[in-house]
Amino acid sequence: MRPTHHSSPSDQTPSEGSGWRTIMRVAPYLWPKDPSKAWVKYRVVLALVALVVAKLIAVTTPFIYKAVVDHLSGEGVPNLVLGAVGLTVAYGVSRMLTVGLQQLRDAVFAKVGQGALRALALETFRHIHRLSMRYHITRKTGGLSRIIERGVKGVDFLLRFLLFSIGPLALELVLTAGILYFAFDVSYLIVVVVTITIYVWFTFKVTEWRVKLRRQMNDQDTDANQKAIDSLLNFETVRYFGAEDREARRYDGAMAKYEDAALRTTYSLSFLNFGQSFLITTGLIIVMVFAAIGVEQGKLTVGDFVMVNAYMIQITMPLNFLGTVYREIRQSLVDMGEMFDLLEQPSEITTKADAKDLKITGGTIRLDAVNFGYDPDREILKNVSIEVPAGKTVAIVGSSGSGKSTIGRLLFRFYDVTGGSLSIDGQDVRDVTLTSLQNAIGVVPQDTVLFNDTIYYNIAYGKEGATREDIEQAARDAQIHDFIVSLPEGYDTKVGERGLKLSGGEKQRVGIARTLLKNPPILLLDEATSALDTETEHDIQDALNRAAEGRTVITIAHRLSTVAEADQIIVLEKGVVVERGVHQALLSKGGRYNELWSMQQASKERAAS
Repeated sequence: MRPTHHSSPSDQTPSEGSGWRTIMRVAPYLWPKDPSKAWVKYRVVLALVALVVAKLIAVTTPFIYKAVVDHLSGEGVPNLVLGAVGLTVAYGVSRMLTVGLQQLRDAVFAKVGQGALRALALETFRHIHRLSMRYHITRKTGGLSRIIERGVKGVDFLLRFLLFSIGPLALELVLTAGILYFAFDVSYLIVVVVTITIYVWFTFKVTEWRVKLRRQMNDQDTDANQKAIDSLLNFETVRYFGAEDREARRYDGAMAKYEDAALRTTYSLSFLNFGQSFLITTGLIIVMVFAAIGVEQGKLTVGDFVMVNAYMIQITMPLNFLGTVYREIRQSLVDMGEMFDLLEQPSEITTKADAKDLKITGGTIRLDAVNFGYDPDREILKNVSIEVPAGKTVAIVGSSGSGKSTIGRLLFRFYDVTGGSLSIDGQDVRDVTLTSLQNAIGVVPQDTVLFNDTIYYNIAYGKEGATREDIEQAARDAQIHDFIVSLPEGYDTKVGERGLKLSGGEKQRVGIARTLLKNPPILLLDEATSALDTETEHDIQDALNRAAEGRTVITIAHRLSTVAEADQIIVLEKGVVVERGVHQALLSKGGRYNELWSMQQASKERAAS
């Protein structure tokens, strides 16, 4: 859900160019070039044939109706073949054929529409996962889900109604106008053409106004939905501050704006419907008056009067539908425009065309004069050079905001360095495939986020196709197997949204088990125990030490006691390496590390007393 204060191309009424761009993006789903999708073309052609035949039958049906009336009133030429009953049956059959062919058309085309919907939804889902971390932290998840939902529904609507409503409507109006001209006279045609012209102009003008109102309503819907999702995702925080009423007022305020926009949309719809009805009814009355005068003068039969009425009603229905179709197509173009804007959002981090898979020969990590900033005007890392030898553990410590976690994000290539280089076994991470890089690194973050599924699923997520034995062994290595089997449902226990049904330590162990199952040669521990109590931290640290065996490990830590055994400790301060060495050597220097250590020890002593 986009924030309402952001402006984007999708916030504007789609121009003719953007609307045409959207239609061109959808067209390949109706007529794909891929030979394996030839069935789509066959279905589209069959659906169009059913449509044209249905329209031809529909425009001839009033003639049969006229013949029945004239036969019964004795004004027409008797039909010796069919008679009144036969003509009535023929009239009924023609109406059934019209409906039957329309349903056949819809049934044949359904697979095309659903296939396009599924393909576009998958393409959008994949694309969102390819977008950079920078994009995701500036967008709102609820907004993205709504954009996809509305965009995909818009595609289904556009495919169906652009193909089966606008074209068929034009065909039916032309055929009906021609019949009125040749069967009666030009005055009938003039009234119909003028009525349709004014009707279409009125419909389009009011609909343009309504699209703006509808977009405002969508924005308010998006805002209210985002506030609801944001509040529910932060359920604990809301409870901590007793802010249930505050959140309810905030949500109700957004819903009040949505209510206002929705009411204006409804009022405008009533105005549109009444205006359409007034114009069509006026045209119908004029034409019927012409026909009634013709009957009184003996120029027309009662059957002619009935036929004129049938034709006017017949064109009234699709014209009424035109208002809905045009309105929905315009809205679909808005919704789909948002989705295609999302699809055209470039991926900041991509794999080069000539990139090769990362080959791990030991796991040596080297940062060489690295510079980086999330914002060009605010540099986070400044000329940072660090080497992590294969199979060794290097800890990166420092105060908050020093750039510790940023190094982890660069290693996993959530971002690219703006200066210098970051390499693994001599291979620049920008020159290897993203998949192979991500497969080589395991991460245990400060807050392990779990899927709202079972413990088994969450551990198994570390390696696709893992056996149950592998999963249970990973749980044993993470020292959580015994806890899991003690639960009533064991590995099938649901963890709740984001793992809220588990304690912090339990979530961390599940996260460690997941990473162990992945079995990566490089391990990144990003503040993995900083959110835990001392006892839990000690237990988790033991599991982490086991996980680190035989791997190259970067430990990003706030608590210095957890990194005292590291092979090397790097001290960062405001994005600059100020010290490096082993624990005892750094303490003896009496520098920044010693200062941080002393502060933490004093804090621990105060807490103990």
